[in-house]
Amino acid sequence: MLRFLRNWTLPVAITVGTLSYLLFYLTPALDGAGDVLGRIFDTIFPLSVFSTLFVTFCKVDFHQMRPHRWHLGVLLVQIVLTAVNVAAILLLHSHLRNLEASQLEGQDGLLLLEAVLTCVIAPSATAAPVIVGKLGGNISTMSAFTVISSFAQALIIPVVFPLLEPSADLSFWAAFLVILRKLALVLLLPLLLGWTVQHTSQRLHLWIASKPNLSFYCWAFSLAITAGITVKNIVHSEASLVLLAAIALATLVVCFVQYALGRGVGHWLGEPLNSGQALFQKNTALSIWVSYIYLNPVASVGAGCYVLWQNVINSLEIWQYQRKQKICIK
Repeated sequence: MLRFLRNWTLPVAITVGTLSYLLFYLTPALDGAGDVLGRIFDTIFPLSVFSTLFVTFCKVDFHQMRPHRWHLGVLLVQIVLTAVNVAAILLLHSHLRNLEASQLEGQDGLLLLEAVLTCVIAPSATAAPVIVGKLGGNISTMSAFTVISSFAQALIIPVVFPLLEPSADLSFWAAFLVILRKLALVLLLPLLLGWTVQHTSQRLHLWIASKPNLSFYCWAFSLAITAGITVKNIVHSEASLVLLAAIALATLVVCFVQYALGRGVGHWLGEPLNSGQALFQKNTALSIWVSYIYLNPVASVGAGCYVLWQNVINSLEIWQYQRKQKICIK
């Protein structure tokens, strides 16, 4: 049983989060407890993400955290994918202005494209270094890309989303500063604390370094909460089942496309593992938030589905890597 939980930690976390939300949603007697727990988990979630990054950065070799060629290659691919997606949305917007409001198929197509955009434009996941470490990759260079990607998307998101929804409440600079503040709390602060621990608290640093799976299990806990939030968004969505199914399928395709493109860039530039994870593994929590700010809330379902797909793929990668390691040992 313990071996199963270790090998399939991420799918188990997704299942636990999903079933936990459905239990409270489908049991009227638990409504009061569900409201209280909801507020608690809203507070715990950013702390769990923070803990994941703090533990990861405590193990990072900061001398290796410098830009690499594959960083630029992955960023360029992401910018191109974002530009194509945005162009498609703007063209469909223009087309729908010439149609009657009753043309629901066109509106569904727009929502589908916006859902895909949330999966393409998001920065690299804060948990990407954790997964790369589990796969035997370079945590330091992956951590460097996570920082670079987050700052790049903090500039791109405030530019792109107001183009799609000009009536958004926040101005460019307000959106930029809010996103930057959120990124600083979950990314830059643990980075700074990790560096501080390495240089000022040798005992704590050695203890954290002696726990190779600590950051991974912190991320699994965060994933369980994310899964519950995703199911909540789907359950309370007013979109049709056909549209929700189309979003789920489209995000699965996007997941594989970004993974393949990332690996392709990596083979060309000498870092297939890191590049593949960097492009396909996304910070969907940020995507869900900006979807509510700028887009139709239905679009956030895309980011929610994407986090489920990417972690299923991550689980398969980890299982395959561990299987190869056991074969090599034998």
